[in-house]
Amino acid sequence: MRQAALFFDIDGTLLSEVTGEIPQSTMDALHAARENGHLTFINTGRTYGSLPPEIVRLKMDGYLCGCGTYLLYKDRVLLENHIPKDRGTEIIDCIKKCNVEGLCEGTEDVYFSNRISRFEQIESMRRYFAGAGLGLERAMEDKNFIYDKLLVYTDSHSDKETFLDFIKGDLEAIDRGQGIYECVQRQFSKATAIQCIMDCIGFEKEQVYVFGDSSNDLSMFQFAEHAVAMGRHDAVLEPYTEHITDKVEEDGISRAMEHYGLI
Repeated sequence: MRQAALFFDIDGTLLSEVTGEIPQSTMDALHAARENGHLTFINTGRTYGSLPPEIVRLKMDGYLCGCGTYLLYKDRVLLENHIPKDRGTEIIDCIKKCNVEGLCEGTEDVYFSNRISRFEQIESMRRYFAGAGLGLERAMEDKNFIYDKLLVYTDSHSDKETFLDFIKGDLEAIDRGQGIYECVQRQFSKATAIQCIMDCIGFEKEQVYVFGDSSNDLSMFQFAEHAVAMGRHDAVLEPYTEHITDKVEEDGISRAMEHYGLI
């Protein structure tokens, strides 16, 4: 078949959120796809510095990170864009003012508040990143850093409306459910990341296959002709899904690639 470019989300797509591992069948399928001449890319909301080591060890052709704000292809940085430092400081101040909590995500590190969060999910992430050596050196309150995006948590104690209104001019708040918002620079997305790679390698849309499971995959599902949703996925993807495969733990990636004749 014609050479293809395959774009994969991480969490819930390549990396199981049940087992915390990448299935062997997925690793074998990625290897087989490359052996067949196809190109493989990570396309993730995670920033480059917070990629799991097991994902980096996959040695993909490119890593598209931070919802399109950092693009690495064949060890060459194609694009790197940060929230301007002054604007980033204003947003951190607004987080405190509106009683919103979360973390700032940068290319090199992640930044938590120096206060213990009332959200256990944030403390769980703090422990996870600390285990990888991230989020330890500077607190969000230091403000002396640049970052690319935010993940924020809100509840009945938060002035969510004021915060979302404050950032809406330059950041899109992707609703992840349960009061959680992934805040991404408006001019970038997983779709713009794919377009940049297409322009670089000279591929057409019919050569692009995307694999995902969550709401932050929506832009690349809307963009691609061949969109594969995992067996466990956000319903928002379904109108743009060409094929639904099995769950990550049930060899979903390898089954989908077999379905399309990629392996």
